[in-house]
Amino acid sequence: MSSSEKDRERLKEEYKDHYRKIRETKEKFRRAGMVQNVNQALQRMNSDELLSSVDHFLGNVRDKMSHIEAKIDVAMDDFMSRDTTTEELDEELKREKARNTLKKIKREMGLLYSDIEKQARELNTSKTVGTARDADGSEEANEN
Repeated sequence: MSSSEKDRERLKEEYKDHYRKIRETKEKFRRAGMVQNVNQALQRMNSDELLSSVDHFLGNVRDKMSHIEAKIDVAMDDFMSRDTTTEELDEELKREKARNTLKKIKREMGLLYSDIEKQARELNTSKTVGTARDADGSEEANEN
């Protein structure tokens, strides 16, 4: 390599370093601007207003919770105050089981009926009593 080529390569590397430093400085400046914007926004934010809105939200949550707890208390009191004996509960349980069994039987009977209809269609049964029409349209009696 000649000295002019070496000088040109050296200058080229110096320019690259210079442009890298400029690019890094611009990036640092951009980041500093973003941090400054965030800091200004935080300073402008009114902490009293934020705290009052959070307090208002928490107050609403507490009110809803107290309403729900009251409803649960009323429901529990109603449930506990019922004078139901174990015999009544057993009788109700038996009735419910009977209803479920009846529903199951009805469902199975419906399936059975549909299976019978399907089998009848698969047998390709034809009418054996009464009149039948020939291909030309004339009627003749079946003798089966």
